[in-house]
Amino acid sequence: MAAIAGAGLAGGLRVNLTPSYPRGLWRIEPLDREPTRGDLVFICPPDNSVFERAFARGYIRRGLCAGGLSPLIKTVVGVAGETVSIGERVSINGRTLPASDVRQTDAAGRSLSPFAGGVIPAGDLFLHSDFAGSYDSRYFGPLPSAGVLGLARPLLTFRP
Repeated sequence: MAAIAGAGLAGGLRVNLTPSYPRGLWRIEPLDREPTRGDLVFICPPDNSVFERAFARGYIRRGLCAGGLSPLIKTVVGVAGETVSIGERVSINGRTLPASDVRQTDAAGRSLSPFAGGVIPAGDLFLHSDFAGSYDSRYFGPLPSAGVLGLARPLLTFRP
């Protein structure tokens, strides 16, 4: 069983157990260009206190990224130089992002702090999921594009 799991990891296969995107088996496909708006990507979160707190709250799991965290599956919705505004919803360059309501608390009633907004720095990406309870850039802000592992492609997935 360990050999099968190891082969899957080496082959770019990942299992998604979170509701942000369909659960099941996904593949990381190489990306030979800069990520652009609309790309669905696997990205490693930075090894910092924000993501350690996210792990402690159960938003993300352990995995093979820095700090022992699991990669996230998210859609790129903003790139360097674009302006993000956070209110009741997220807007990028003045256009409201669909399905981007900003919550004040998580499903367990714990306080959430939204990202302050601003211009996305060079080398960073603003990430989103249409799932209302997703932990994404609405809360943690832009992430370095250097953490992108590749495009996320569903292989065998289902919606709960």
